Amino acid sequence: MSGPYTRRDFLTVSALSAAALASTSEPQQRSAKGSVKGNAPAGDVCVWVTDDNHRLSRLSPLTWQHVTRPVLSDAVILNPDKQFQEILGFGAALTDAACYTLHRLPPAARDELFHTLFHPAQMSFNVCRICMGASDYSAGLYSYDDGDADPELKRFSIDHDRTYILPIIREVRQMNPDLFLLASPWSPPGWMKANGSMLGGSMRRQHMPSYAHYFLKFLESYRAEGVPVQAVTIQNEVDTDQDGRMPACIWPQEYEADFVTRHLGPLLQRSGLKTKICLIDHNYNLWGRALAELEAPGVRQYANAIAWHGYIGEPEWMDRVHKAYPDVDMFWTEGGPDYTDPNYATDWVHWSKTFTAILRNCCRSITSWNLALDERGRPNIGPFNCGGLVTIHSETKAITYSGQFHAFAQYSRFIPKSSRRFDSQSTAKDLYHVAFRSPAGQNALILTNRGPSRNCQLRLGEQAVTLELSQKSVTTLLWT
Repeated sequence: MSGPYTRRDFLTVSALSAAALASTSEPQQRSAKGSVKGNAPAGDVCVWVTDDNHRLSRLSPLTWQHVTRPVLSDAVILNPDKQFQEILGFGAALTDAACYTLHRLPPAARDELFHTLFHPAQMSFNVCRICMGASDYSAGLYSYDDGDADPELKRFSIDHDRTYILPIIREVRQMNPDLFLLASPWSPPGWMKANGSMLGGSMRRQHMPSYAHYFLKFLESYRAEGVPVQAVTIQNEVDTDQDGRMPACIWPQEYEADFVTRHLGPLLQRSGLKTKICLIDHNYNLWGRALAELEAPGVRQYANAIAWHGYIGEPEWMDRVHKAYPDVDMFWTEGGPDYTDPNYATDWVHWSKTFTAILRNCCRSITSWNLALDERGRPNIGPFNCGGLVTIHSETKAITYSGQFHAFAQYSRFIPKSSRRFDSQSTAKDLYHVAFRSPAGQNALILTNRGPSRNCQLRLGEQAVTLELSQKSVTTLLWT
């Protein structure tokens, strides 16, 4: 299958996944942690691959064999008893630009796309980011309280979002009722900032009480529209003002900590809302800041999560925070393709390698940047060339798919919410791997082969399967 996925394609995958769960040859004893005693997996290993000739295509199943010979050099050694973080899910950002683009799509085509992306029997996207006011990917510049200073927020209104943002989110939630929304502001209203503008600049302490109520009004207004929001970040990319070229705001480390402990955290607690507060919402290289903020008195009473972006630094740096604070949740909230990249439609190996590193370094979710943009990466009031997870042509409305989309399909379809990552190890070069066990007892292993075709062996105790990995491929394997 080389083109976009249809409902039939995904229903086939869904049926095969169910069959994989049911294909045990005999009852197996399981330990308290859920792994098979004696390392004796049951049934076949189902295989799906994306490469130059396939897009989420099913290959012939594999059968476990008893082996006693030494582990091969290209083997991946599996240990389901050693488990790590619980997975929340996968998704993409429903920015103003994405919702504007999706709203212009004919309803039947939009329904088909949403079925592919969000339906629990298909890609099952369930963790989406939304914007509190304009981001750089918006049709225009706006906040929910524009104009002169308004500390009492008498002008506050989400009317802008009623045109196409809230309708699109409601459609998504109808497709997947388990939708988890994380909201991020790119800037407070300009009157709250030192430069008086949403473009660049920094937050002013004197307006923190009003800004906390701004958050509360947003959350209450969205809930009243039937769109509850489960989590917020204080600021998209706290450590840059983007040279005033787009909605942005610098939040010094002590400002963010004080806002959480003295204003937003207590206010949300008094309101009875259970909204999760995430810190940082910026790149891996701010791991030191994350540690310092988590150490600040009172912060973890209200904010016990970090949101990460993948533009600068290494994903391994997230693990420095996790090792110091293993109870702090990690969410990956932004990263996406460039529409000018000649490999935009075929870079699934790049993105799968990225996803593997994110998941192997403790993140509970992966949320891409704009879900949909047009062929020129628009609407866009900022300076960057981001592409959508999918591209919707501004005139023909034809939908094309990014390599990131194809990579996501190998993960989100096979790793249901509440799965747990388990240990996998290998010394093979240019082979990346990550493994999960679902609450229903299904195991999933995603292998990313960045190099030429090769043979690979999976080892689970004295059981093994051997498969050929095509060049530049992503392969998902399922077994019980």
